[in-house]
Amino acid sequence: MQTPIRGLRSFCIAAKCLSFKHAATQLFLTPSAVSHQIKQLEEQLGFELFQRQTRAIVLTSAGKQFYHAIQPIINQLESTIADFTNSQQNQTITISMPEFFASELFVPKLGEWTQLNPSINLQLETVKSASEPAKAADLSIVLANGQPNASIVHELFPIRYAPACNKKLYKKWVIHGFDALKSVPLILHQSRPWAWHQWADRVNIEDFDPKQIIQFDSMFGVARAAQQGMGIALVPLPMSRAWFSEQLLVKLFDHELITNDKYYLIQHESIEYNPALDTFAQWVKQTFLA
Repeated sequence: MQTPIRGLRSFCIAAKCLSFKHAATQLFLTPSAVSHQIKQLEEQLGFELFQRQTRAIVLTSAGKQFYHAIQPIINQLESTIADFTNSQQNQTITISMPEFFASELFVPKLGEWTQLNPSINLQLETVKSASEPAKAADLSIVLANGQPNASIVHELFPIRYAPACNKKLYKKWVIHGFDALKSVPLILHQSRPWAWHQWADRVNIEDFDPKQIIQFDSMFGVARAAQQGMGIALVPLPMSRAWFSEQLLVKLFDHELITNDKYYLIQHESIEYNPALDTFAQWVKQTFLA
């Protein structure tokens, strides 16, 4: 026998949906092509598989028996081909995350991932802030003030904000205490325009009247401006830990701003089950979970 595999597959799909038209859509063929393949299969088998009606098709008794016999074989064949193909080719996962999270937390841990999973490629897409539209990705890490509205959400860790500046400003203003806030520009992220006022309320500073407030559209810009001596910034922890350990930034005050801001891992609803995605999601949770 020289029965083409594509004819058997076309038959199984048509038998399942009982429509040459719907089968053709799944197979990216025309309905006439599907009908022709099945007709050839019927001629080779020597019996009809379908009763063709005006607007429908129905399996014959022999067609039902043949379907139940051949469907498991076709499924196994497709599964074997898919498993072999996946084992021979690297898979690629696209992940979206804030650029500051990427540079300060994710990239330093990336070597660990590549050693554990050399056959899974990553494509990293970064966004400047939570207000920027999320990019199309298999998985996303987002910063939000409450649990995001998504089908599968994993909470990672909360963040807090600390007032910091470079060593030169610290030496000049540390002895002045809170009075420094009236003389030095204050830096923050534009997504939290009232963060300095909230911090001042928390530490009970009366008549808080900053000399100047400078806003940036990225947290990396905030930290960089503070490091270069532009002013005192509210920088997020724990992401800025390396800036402090390398003494690029110094805490001017020990008081921190505690908020509801947290990082979350989101798996998008449209993603079908994928072992590589599951492996990566588990690694993210184990690595960055609070």
